[in-house]
Amino acid sequence: MKITKRSIIYGIISAGFILSPLYLNAYWMDVLNNVGLYAILALSLNLILGHAGLFHMGHAAFYAVGAYTTAILNTVYHIPILWLLPLSGITAGIFALIVARPIIHLRGDYLLIVTIGFVEIVRIALVNNIFGITGGSNGIFGISRPEIFGFRIRRPNEFFYLIWIFAAITVFLFYRLEHSRFGRALNFIREDEVAAEGSGINISRYKLTAFVIGAFWAGMAGNIYASKMTIIAPESFSFWESVVLFMIVILGGSGSIPGVILGSFIVIGLPEIFREFASARMLIFGAVMVFMMIFRTEGILPQRPRRYCLDDVSETGDRI
Repeated sequence: MKITKRSIIYGIISAGFILSPLYLNAYWMDVLNNVGLYAILALSLNLILGHAGLFHMGHAAFYAVGAYTTAILNTVYHIPILWLLPLSGITAGIFALIVARPIIHLRGDYLLIVTIGFVEIVRIALVNNIFGITGGSNGIFGISRPEIFGFRIRRPNEFFYLIWIFAAITVFLFYRLEHSRFGRALNFIREDEVAAEGSGINISRYKLTAFVIGAFWAGMAGNIYASKMTIIAPESFSFWESVVLFMIVILGGSGSIPGVILGSFIVIGLPEIFREFASARMLIFGAVMVFMMIFRTEGILPQRPRRYCLDDVSETGDRI
């Protein structure tokens, strides 16, 4: 394999990132953990918003369903956290299937408004202690830490490896999904829904599947968040969380996996570096978003356009 200058630079950056727990304090490790968690969430939203082109602003609701599923089952039935990881995703996926099925035919602004509505409904239901199991506005306390072969993960530098390994798995799976038949169909629907339908693609089924997969992954991210914080409350899953995720995808590059990860670093990590200017944070974000909408509409690292061509086939069946 040829070693290029670029591969050496990437290798040094990757090694520095992996070894960061050795030279960063607990505060900065926690910042990196938050960046990783938001990167996972934003990648799951990117499937719905970036690939399927669905204006979805209710992603925090799926995140909340996953986190509360973990918190309730762990504190009441004492089920280990990591066992609840797939169950949190499945619960969020089923919830997405129920709420998205009646609205999946909506487009653009209409879908945006409806999804804003259901994230608020979920938050209000949690505040009102629905079925007496969500703890109301106080939330749920005493959630366990995850354990792997008897080793309990407690400190930020230990969560760093758990979160970023999960983020790496997310990148791999979503990259494979993006280049699969399913991913190509989603992109086709995003570019021209009428043409896609005319080609025989079942648009509603593909959109609904994207919703469910995105929700499933957000639910599992909610599981990690609950075990990291050991306490959850409705305020952690407000409409603002959906706005932040939406901003990460748009700013980084809708449909682009590297763009979404870069967007997570910019939106979540960068404000911590400039904490002195915290009071002006929203003003700066607003100005940046306006600038992006005017001069860089596709984001900082937009998705690379794909080109497909039909191979000519000879009479013997061989490709020319």
